[in-house]
Amino acid sequence: MDKLKESKKMIGEIFLEIGEAIDSGKFGSQSRVGITTLGSEHGIENVIKGAEKAQKENDDLKVVLIGPKVDTELRIAESNTEDEMYRKMEDLLENGEIDACVTMHYNFPIGVATVGKAITPGLGKDIFLATTTGTASTNRVEAMVKNTLYGIITAKTMGIENPSVGILNLDGSRQVESALKKLNSNGYQINFGESVRADGGCVMRGNDLLSGSSDVMVADTLTGNIMMKVFSSYTTGGNYESAGYGYGPGIGENYNKIILILSRASGIPVVANAIRYAAKLAKGNLIEKSKDEFKKAKAAGLENILYELTKGSIKSEKQILMPNKEVVTAQISGIDIMDLESAVQMLWHEDVYAERGMGCTGPIVLVSEKNLTRAIEILEKNNHVAREAEDC
Repeated sequence: MDKLKESKKMIGEIFLEIGEAIDSGKFGSQSRVGITTLGSEHGIENVIKGAEKAQKENDDLKVVLIGPKVDTELRIAESNTEDEMYRKMEDLLENGEIDACVTMHYNFPIGVATVGKAITPGLGKDIFLATTTGTASTNRVEAMVKNTLYGIITAKTMGIENPSVGILNLDGSRQVESALKKLNSNGYQINFGESVRADGGCVMRGNDLLSGSSDVMVADTLTGNIMMKVFSSYTTGGNYESAGYGYGPGIGENYNKIILILSRASGIPVVANAIRYAAKLAKGNLIEKSKDEFKKAKAAGLENILYELTKGSIKSEKQILMPNKEVVTAQISGIDIMDLESAVQMLWHEDVYAERGMGCTGPIVLVSEKNLTRAIEILEKNNHVAREAEDC
């Protein structure tokens, strides 16, 4: 009898939703977004209020709560433990009863990472932080290249046709820049952003994060996670995330679910925004957009570029001897600080004398004027310097 009553209630709710949709003129266009309610540091009521806020302010949205019974007009898919709740979430997604889901914790497979959406504090501009949770790759540089693609996919799904891309100035950023330049020259179009600082370029400083100088900001996941937390809670002291749209959808090749992440510290405004974020991604057909972008990137040689990044640099048990010393007046920039020593060693291995240095915009390698062209070719071939970095 209980199952019969539950079925009758669900059928009644469906007919009611159809009637409301016809009356509002939104029939056929509503997004159905689930949200799990257990696990918040601010209690279940915090999640409920955020969900009700999103529902009330968006006629083209239907929110489904996944958790214990509560006093609300929202539909509830009842589950009383976290394990039961996640099983219910998976079932609803698998059966197509919801288009997307927002949750506070989820174990994505390796290769999947989330793209957060933050609001810059000074100018109030939306930016996509790629990525904020999950792991695109266990190799840092490869992960950041993939994160770039994940950010572009998300931004395009959200309606930005040609999103600008900036790379945060982190360890490995110059190698990421070089790899993305290759991908771009091979036919996968990337709209490189420009730093607001005087020396420009697509490698971004903290100033660029605050100003939102690029639509997509690429970082490793741990850095992105920290930045998301700062952007979300810098006005509250840190224990309540009050701004932004949460940590975003999990993106990865062949990943076919729309699951977005919230922090357990997310407050009512962020809960509501995350649900709206999920609804728009579902309407924009995130899964198909992801397939399309991966197809284009692979056609432009993505797999070969990633292989070159991860195959490792020159290794030898023999000591590399320094060539005869020369006067070095030519400089090569665009080298990551973590790669500076290995870049010099690589040139020595090729009988090119080089020295380490630090220029006004970062690390440099110094060589003689006569060896400049050859040195650049060697470093480019081994992914130690970005091609035409000044044009990005």
